[in-house]
Formats: sequence, C-alpha cells, structure tokens
Amino acid sequence: MSNLISGAEILMRSLIDQGAKNIFGYPGGTIMPVYDKLYDYSDRLTHYLARHEQGAIHAAEGFARVTGETGVVFATSGPGAMNLLTGLNDALIDSTPLVAVTGQVATPFLGKDAFQESDIVSVTLPVTKWTIQVRKPEDIAPAIAKAFYIANSGRPGPVVVDLTKDAQTALAEYKPEKCEYIRSYQPNPDIKDSVILEAAELINNSKRPLILAGHGIAIAKAEDLLLDLAEKAQIPVGCTMLGLSSIPSSHPLYKGMLGMHGNIGPNINTNKADVIIALGMRFDDRVTGDVKKYAPDAKIIHVDIDASEFDKCVKSDIHVHGCVNQALKKLIPFINEANHQEWLDSFKQHEEVERTRVMDREINASTPDGKMLMGEVITKVSKAFGDDAILITDVGQNQMFAVKYFGFKSPRSIVTSGGLGTMGFGLPASIGAKIGEPDRNVVLFVGDGGFQMTIEELGMIMEYNLGVKIVLLNNNFLGNVRQWQHLFFNGRFSATPMLNPDFRMIADAYGLPAEDVSSRDELDGAIKRMAEHTGAYIINVNIEPTDMVFPMTPPGSGVDEIMLSENEYYKPEN
Repeated sequence: MSNLISGAEILMRSLIDQGAKNIFGYPGGTIMPVYDKLYDYSDRLTHYLARHEQGAIHAAEGFARVTGETGVVFATSGPGAMNLLTGLNDALIDSTPLVAVTGQVATPFLGKDAFQESDIVSVTLPVTKWTIQVRKPEDIAPAIAKAFYIANSGRPGPVVVDLTKDAQTALAEYKPEKCEYIRSYQPNPDIKDSVILEAAELINNSKRPLILAGHGIAIAKAEDLLLDLAEKAQIPVGCTMLGLSSIPSSHPLYKGMLGMHGNIGPNINTNKADVIIALGMRFDDRVTGDVKKYAPDAKIIHVDIDASEFDKCVKSDIHVHGCVNQALKKLIPFINEANHQEWLDSFKQHEEVERTRVMDREINASTPDGKMLMGEVITKVSKAFGDDAILITDVGQNQMFAVKYFGFKSPRSIVTSGGLGTMGFGLPASIGAKIGEPDRNVVLFVGDGGFQMTIEELGMIMEYNLGVKIVLLNNNFLGNVRQWQHLFFNGRFSATPMLNPDFRMIADAYGLPAEDVSSRDELDGAIKRMAEHTGAYIINVNIEPTDMVFPMTPPGSGVDEIMLSENEYYKPEN
C-alpha cells in the first residue's frame, strides 16, 4: 500500500502535530486543494470563515493574545494574501505569534503575472519574522514545524508559509517533523549572572525605583514574578498599554498606565525616579514623549528578549538580554526587602488631582441632550462584569478611554492594537478572543469609524453564535483625529464628521440583539441587559462628540508636561 498523500493532507497532519486546533480563513482559487482536504479533517481542525482576510488575521491575533498559542490563518493568493498585510504588520509590532498559510499559483506560472499571482514572499518579508515559499510537498512538514517554532519562540511574531498549488496537489510521504533548534537563531539567550548582580545592586541602592511593565510580562507568563519583585522591595509599577492586566488594577503598588494618555503619577515620577526597571517593553514614542527629556535622573535597567530593542529609543545602563520570566527568577533572590513609603506616597498627590479634576469630571459630568461621555460608559460596563472581563478595543478615543477606565483582575485581559494602531482591529479580535477563552466575558469597545472598517465580521458572530458584548461608542466623528484637530489644527474638522447608518438595523439584519442608548437615563438598564444576556449583544451609545481624552502629553513634549484639559497644564505642588 502506498504511503503517499497530497501536500494538502501533509499540511493538515502537520498543523495537528504542531497543536493547532482552530483556523481562521477565507478560501480561494489557489488554496482550494487545502480547503478540500480540510473537509476531511473537520473533526480535528475547526475552521472559522471570516468575511474578509483582514478579519481572519485579526481574529487569529485575538485568539493568540488571550491563549498564548499560535494563531493560524488561511488565505488564497494575490488579493487574498495581500489582505493579510495589515494584520501581519500589526502582529509583528505587538509580538503576536501567527502562522499564515497562503496559496500561490503553480510553480510553472511563477513570475508570469498569472491570474491572482503576487510575490507574497517579497511583500511580506518586512512585516514577518520569517517567510518561505514551498514548491514541493515533501518540504511542507519541515516548513510548518519551523514556522511554529519561529512564531512562538523568543520574541513571538508572524510567519508566512506560501504554498504553490502544485505543492498542495502533488504526492509525498508524510514524515512528522519537530523543530526545536535552528542554527544561528537563539530565541532564549542565556542570562549572564554578572548582569543580574549589577541590576540587583542598582535596585537595592535605589531610593526611588520604578517598574515599567510591558507586554513581555504577559508573553512570558511572568505576572506572579512581577508581583514578587514589586512586593518584596515595595516598588511602584506603571504599565504600558499592552502591559495592562499584568498586575491587578486594584493592587496598591499599581500606579497606572504610562505614556501620552497615561496616568499622571507614573508619568511625572518617571522623571523623578532614580532607577527604572523596564520589563519586556520597548520605550516607544507614545511612552517616552521627547526622549531628550525622558527620565533624566534615572539609571535604566532594560530587560528584553530582543537585543535589537536595547538603546534603540532610550539608552539604558544595564541590558539584561533574555526572557523576562527567567530574568526575574534570577533577579528576585538578590533583591533586598525594602520600604519606599515616602516614594510611594509621592504618587498620592498626582492620583488625587487626576481623580478630582479629570476622572470625576468624565464619569459624573452633566452633558447636553443626554449625550454620554466615554469614561462613564466604560466605568459602568467594567463594573457590570466585575472588573474581570477580557477587554478588547479598537483604535482611537474608544481605546484610550477604555484602557484607562476599565478594571483588571486577571492576567491576559487586554487585546488591543498597540504599535500599529489598526482601526478595524477590535471586532475581529474580539471574535478570536472569545473563541480562545469561551468561558470568559469578552467586551469590545469600538468607535463608529473603526466598527465600519470590519463590520462584515458580525457575520462570524452570527454564524458561530459567539457571545461577544459590543459597546459602540458613537459620536458621529473620527474622535481621536477630531481631538487633535481641535487642539492642534485650530478646530478645522477636515474629513472627520461621519454620517452613520442605523447600526441597530444592521445588527438586526445579522440576527444579533441590539439597542440604541440615546440618553443617560437609558444607560444602566441597557448595560444590565447586555451583561445578563448569554449571547452576543450590541449597545449603540450616543456619545458627546466634544468629549476628549485627558490627561494628555502633547506630541513633542516630555512625559511630565501634561494637559488636564484643553486650557490647563498640570503644575505639581513640588
């Protein structure tokens, strides 16, 4: 009996051997042999049909971010593969493990401008960790094994495996492959003991230490170690946006989010700290502001698995090259118990100012015509789910308000597009997150602009009966751009007002329960009905269009140059 099987079947067996169970995708001409064989493996591989390839890859990102597993995407050649580019770039910047399998024209047609041919290898190389084109069926299993290893080792990221159509249909023997080593690729570098001792000495001698917790904490599953370090030496913790939920938001050592729309305390005290311990974060411009004014008094310890991040944006004094989980395990035994009460108390003034002059105004403000503010809506939704749902956001004001006003109790509770800032990310990402964590509440906050970029993915929620809760913060504007136009472009609202459709009717067309929340007195009831409903639910909330996100560090400013409102800068007492 022949042991030869098609390349398409080799792909199915390879995916199963790598632990894949869920696939997000959209079929087409050059990947039809794969989909035909997928039909025979539907008991072991569950396929979720997106309505657009961008929706498929963002759903795979959401799945990967909440589970830590590698997301898998299928797309056909040409336009199908090209529609993955935004998601690939998003995943690369935000360190999300993905394997995208794309169809390609048959080998004899390569380079001849055949129907739906595009050079996906050349196009995707800048936005992936690795890309390979496979032209022979016997090369599929090794390529898939290598792809999964690269995608979810070291600093995770996306990988593309481009399969020619003849590779899918030709026959070969299947030999299970496992990849655990690639020459010249060292995803888990050995951490030098001497560097750990240097870092410990710096921390032990500090008077004003500050931990900056990034996305690397969640990737490395180092949340407990982060708490161990912070509590042992009583060190305050600030989080990057993607680092949120690494520490419970109610923890006394958690001092808030860093950056342009972060909390006042950690931003002000970044520039007063004498030692900064940066864990799995990359000092991007939204965190640092003007780097020339950033942390002038601090010695910086930078822990990261990606050596290319060292000194790229901010010069650090000690580089700890390695997994943050392993680094903390080595570091904590050398850290002395400490009490930095005076330093911790210095945050209180800033917290009180932010609470009374920004947050109370946002949560309790009286607005004309019953229009609501985003902060009050997000606060009430978070409380309705016990501050323990998975937060998904799109990009814009909805994102900045959500990450500030939503509460976190559990790790891996935020999925948002950080580095790339991809509008349209939220809806499909919420779908992937719900598939990855079906027993947790998944709540999406999305603006009317981003919602309409991938609104077709309501079809996935309908088809697979996914209980995503959607809060549409509808202000009939591209809100974040409007804010910048108001503050920095003399109020010239060029191409930001939006004439929107009837979103409730659109939801009804998909068979999804929805309601319009036109005024404040309708809000509590709508949130209660959404929280108690077992399936998907959409509330379309009438948001005051002049609502703006504060505090804010204007572009080009230092992190301690903070606007409390459009007319007021923060002036600390000391």
